[in-house]
Amino acid sequence: MTLTDLYELRDDVYRRPLITALQRIGLGPGWKVADLGAGNGDVSVALAAQVGRTGRVYAVDIDPLRRNEIASKASLFSQVVSVTQAVEELGLPEKVDLVFARFLLLGVDSPKVAVAKMIDGVRQGGWIVAQEPITSAGRINDHALSTDAPMIKWPDIGIMVPKLLADAGVILTDMWAEAPVGYGSGPEVDYLFHMTEHPIPKDATVVLPPLVTVVGRRK
Repeated sequence: MTLTDLYELRDDVYRRPLITALQRIGLGPGWKVADLGAGNGDVSVALAAQVGRTGRVYAVDIDPLRRNEIASKASLFSQVVSVTQAVEELGLPEKVDLVFARFLLLGVDSPKVAVAKMIDGVRQGGWIVAQEPITSAGRINDHALSTDAPMIKWPDIGIMVPKLLADAGVILTDMWAEAPVGYGSGPEVDYLFHMTEHPIPKDATVVLPPLVTVVGRRK
């Protein structure tokens, strides 16, 4: 399975909290959105479909190789603009109505700096939606998941996100956590196997790391 396949599988197993968040803020035609840590562009394309031709989606990722992947995925959506940039150096061409970030803060050097940049990119009264995991709460049967992956600097960042946003002056309007569960086989089991690279027993019950969703507005 390629890295692209892994991103697509992740989007499948964690799709419900994304849809819920977008419904609760009322995302619709004409919105300007920044998708931070856009990866291969799956979420950016989903956002583009919601904002329509009158909207705009800035698909931001630190990896320049992602630009072609995003362009390929978004070939039918002229409103998607690829931006190669680290979130700590974020400088959007305009203020947006929504900044969305998922699985982003767990890999940055300073979540506090990243959050400040996220907020700075949103217009007054605009929305911030952050979705981050609590990795150590994931399970394979009764065994906790390892949190020592080298690319993950803040494995349990999900539990910190409400305070990070509140301390930065964001008005918190909603927050919840969801953890997809799988048994035996299926996308949840496949995703966990490729995330941990450890064999998973055929009759195992797996609980993916709970994804904490925090929704807020800029003052």
